[in-house]
Amino acid sequence: MAKNLLQVSEQLLILKPPSSTITNQQRQKQIKIQCCLNRRQFISQTNMAASSVSISVLLRLLVPEAAVAAAKSQDEEDSLSDWERVYLPIDPGVVLLDIAFVPDDFNHGFVLGTRQTILETKNGGNTWVPRSIPSAEDEDFNYRFNSISFKGKEGWIVGKPAILLYTSDAGDTWERIPLSSQLPGDMVYIKATGEKSAEMVTDQGAIYVTSNRGYNWRAAVQETVSATLNRTVSSGISGASYYTGTFNTVNRSPDGRYVAVSSRGNFYLTWEPGQPFWQPHNRAVARRIQNMGWRADGGLWLLVRGGGLYLSKGTGVTEEFEEVSVQSRGFGILDIGYRSEVTIFSLGGGVMIMCRSSMS
Repeated sequence: MAKNLLQVSEQLLILKPPSSTITNQQRQKQIKIQCCLNRRQFISQTNMAASSVSISVLLRLLVPEAAVAAAKSQDEEDSLSDWERVYLPIDPGVVLLDIAFVPDDFNHGFVLGTRQTILETKNGGNTWVPRSIPSAEDEDFNYRFNSISFKGKEGWIVGKPAILLYTSDAGDTWERIPLSSQLPGDMVYIKATGEKSAEMVTDQGAIYVTSNRGYNWRAAVQETVSATLNRTVSSGISGASYYTGTFNTVNRSPDGRYVAVSSRGNFYLTWEPGQPFWQPHNRAVARRIQNMGWRADGGLWLLVRGGGLYLSKGTGVTEEFEEVSVQSRGFGILDIGYRSEVTIFSLGGGVMIMCRSSMS
């Protein structure tokens, strides 16, 4: 993955490629890059003061000539090092958590954050304006909006305290869907999966599925992660006895599989549709896990604290990983996103965006 570092003190910003150099198809892929810059894993690891969020400058990591040439032949490497700073109309203490664009209109997107922050753009991210949703302002809560997802014109937002918003008109109007106060944990992720359908995940490992616009939810996992670990502590899962009951990160594959990292980073868990509970796994490396996710080919990637990237052997779930050399220049790596099967981006503390055209 190639990285670029943007450095701006005491300013909140989003990075975007120059609008003159990208097509609609490219913009959809680059949304993933923008999203990386706003995820809570990035914010929590950069030790920024509560009064300001600072994003460093983008450094481009050079890749082998052959790899670059191959990527360019697929139109994958256009203007990777050219980024624009976009300043946002929000208070310095706000932490940005997620970003999504409407699939049918890549000029129309939303950014979420703490302090009930929702920003909207209708010009491809060049400018953003605060968006007010009356149904989320009826109570004396200062919501933290954690996740947003679109499928066609249907969109979903979840936040803390428990709140669920739904739109069927690409975000022109948002409806609040009632949720049970008995949900285990805080909602940290939602994925639009089809017409009136979505998956919702809490930080305690509960996964809920709806197919009727959120009016009813079916539990996909039959027991809590804590209950699963109580059964498996004696089976050799190192660090399970120190589990605090929440996930540090959780990521979903396109085919509905999940991988989550424990709050301490000392082991990880996986879940596939049809399984009754999460499957815990020992980490394959000495250092604690920072984040994990799914590769474009169906395998796993693993980041360790302090910097270091590992890829699983083969595809699917495994505990066998091999380290990949990444010249992060001493910065920790916090997140990874795939642009294609051969081009990936990683986000580092400090902050860097790295791009690499081959992970073999």
